[in-house]
Amino acid sequence: MKKIALVTGGSKGIGSAIVNHLITLGYQVIATYNTTKPNEKIENVLFKKLDISCFDSCSKLLEELDALGLYPNILINNAGITNDAMFHKMTPESWENVINVNLRSLFNLTQPIFTRMRENKFGRIINISSINANKGQAGQVNYCASKAGTQGFTKALALEGARHGITVNTVSPGYTETDMVNKMKPEVLDSIKKSIPVGRLASVNEIAAQVGFLISDSAAYTTGANFEVNGAMYCS
Repeated sequence: MKKIALVTGGSKGIGSAIVNHLITLGYQVIATYNTTKPNEKIENVLFKKLDISCFDSCSKLLEELDALGLYPNILINNAGITNDAMFHKMTPESWENVINVNLRSLFNLTQPIFTRMRENKFGRIINISSINANKGQAGQVNYCASKAGTQGFTKALALEGARHGITVNTVSPGYTETDMVNKMKPEVLDSIKKSIPVGRLASVNEIAAQVGFLISDSAAYTTGANFEVNGAMYCS
């Protein structure tokens, strides 16, 4: 069976690292983006613009991929946003935007793909959560709620997929070397690094390697689990 991976938010940060890692492992990859268009074409990668919060947009993409013979049997739900504010100042729009992109989108893409996986008796689903889903973070009630929901989604879906050759797992990164993190004030970033027992941020490649293992044949018995990749900043 040809293994085809769909990676949401695949044009930057952790998503881009996952895409590049999967290419080295020999996968055909479809990478979606919304606001950040990729600057270059990459062999064995098909970039597609997608609003993951819109069910119709997701359905249209999957129809296009099916027509191309590229319907995914591996799904990496990576795309996500933040819109931080202290809860007593948070607007309904801020709440809804984060929940829609980070959590509602899991249904929009995963439901049809999961249905096809059941028919084919094979599938790998990885949902990218966050250290803050379990640790919590002031000013991120919307984000933490969405990422905690991602973990609950994972555990329940793993139970439904287990007898159909489908594994479903969560990877929860801690602070990682991305453009967003590196734009923090130096003193804030330094304080964060000092709070991490290993003394540094994660590299995007370390997150990608965890994903690569979980979609491999070696991880066929691993499902319903959450993998904390945070340098012991939080131990669940």
